Amino acid sequence: MDTTAQRNGTERPQGLNAPRLTLAGIGKSFPGVRALHDVSLSLYPGQVTALIGENGAGKSTLVKIMTGIYQPDSGSIAVDGSPVSLASAHAAFANGITAIHQETVLFDELSVAENIFLGHAPRTRLSLIDWSTMRANAREVLTTMQAGHIDPDTRLKDLGIANKHLVAVARAMSIDASIVIMDEPTAALSMKEIEELFLLIEFLKGQGKAILFISHKFDEIFRIADRYTVFRDGEMVGEGLLADTSQNDIVKLMVGRSIDHIFPQRTASLGNPVLEVEGLSHPTEFDDIGFSLHEGEILGFYGLVGAGRSEVMQAIAGITRVSRGTISLEGKAILPKSAADAINAGIVYVPEERGKQGVVIGLPIFQNVSLPSLKRTSKSGLLRLADEFAVARKYTERLDLRASSLSQDVGTLSGGNQQKVVIAKWLATQPKVIILDEPTKGIDIGSKAAVHGFMAELVAEGLSVIMVSSELPEILGMSDRVVVMREGRIAAVYDNEGLDAETLVRAAAGIAA
Repeated sequence: MDTTAQRNGTERPQGLNAPRLTLAGIGKSFPGVRALHDVSLSLYPGQVTALIGENGAGKSTLVKIMTGIYQPDSGSIAVDGSPVSLASAHAAFANGITAIHQETVLFDELSVAENIFLGHAPRTRLSLIDWSTMRANAREVLTTMQAGHIDPDTRLKDLGIANKHLVAVARAMSIDASIVIMDEPTAALSMKEIEELFLLIEFLKGQGKAILFISHKFDEIFRIADRYTVFRDGEMVGEGLLADTSQNDIVKLMVGRSIDHIFPQRTASLGNPVLEVEGLSHPTEFDDIGFSLHEGEILGFYGLVGAGRSEVMQAIAGITRVSRGTISLEGKAILPKSAADAINAGIVYVPEERGKQGVVIGLPIFQNVSLPSLKRTSKSGLLRLADEFAVARKYTERLDLRASSLSQDVGTLSGGNQQKVVIAKWLATQPKVIILDEPTKGIDIGSKAAVHGFMAELVAEGLSVIMVSSELPEILGMSDRVVVMREGRIAAVYDNEGLDAETLVRAAAGIAA
């Protein structure tokens, strides 16, 4: 199959007119929330269909319906033209539907072979697990996928993220899944691992699999997908061949505005230095870091993977200890020995891993927001519920949080809305400096625009922001100045006026102009 020609629209894959999976008129509501309304989706054999939409647009709900976790309130589902009922995850499994999630749902303590054949292991005549056959079959599946370097007897916990993804795909291959759902599969992968995943997707296409690819990264979508379906506010608002559209057209479908208007227009008005760092060093992560941050400034930090950006921010935020150097806040020397020291001084850190480090899953939104501000929301050692709600409401409304209520479990929110809760939590402490580490990682364009707009509001009010980002458009679109790091050191500092992406990449990679 000439997949390049196929993506360019010059060739139609066999079976294009016969979808492998069809969802029609799907509706799903939860108390106080209409998640999906009359949505449709078709997946074709040998093709990748990109499902695109803002966080909260209904993508995750649809995936849960496709995998039997949720039942639709209305609509129909057909596999190869025959109506099916996906009443459970097992029913979806039996109909050849499997999902590979952003954080692969596998079992670390089991072997690769056990993960691949969990729930459908080969059996002996006595109905016992046939271990030798299972290992042989696992080895065959992995070899077919060009992943023969993975030993079927290896414990999953001993594999890297990329190889865990391969095991998840091998599991799909082992049940001869005809429909493969990939939900943000590249979020935690390096560039090399992403390239390997794309080769694997091409292999799956060649096997005739119908693939649903969910990603917020437009370069990935336009590279690997053949078709697109766009959701907005729980409704399907567009679909077609990617060869017949553009990124700007899809963004307009998603959020009703041009991609040119994602970054807010703002005029920098920098005040006096607020944060000054000199000679900051760590034995293994970074050395001789020095920079200043001004009142009302967004200072961007850019660098390639492993440059040491996050490690520097964690040191400033008191999470890790430094070997030498000074940190001054408003002219007063501080050297936080803990995160609490930094918070009390007026420095807060919004981490990159919001799910693990940013929110407390299981707690409602209002408690997540008020958690670092208990002194303000309590009296005589007793929490005042009304004050907790007031604090949460003030900051979540400013960030345009989308939730049924502030009592909603934060774990049920979309990634973009979880990020808004994390930012709201730290803003409620009324800091002087806020460090945003990859503030829009894994969230959609609409939520990115909300975060960017709020950042602009904050600096206009005099707050100072450090923004660590790997996204060049974000660095160029939001920063007043940019610090470029390479191999644990500062490689360059630029004013943003007239700055271009090539200059930043050259500095980050150590390439002479």
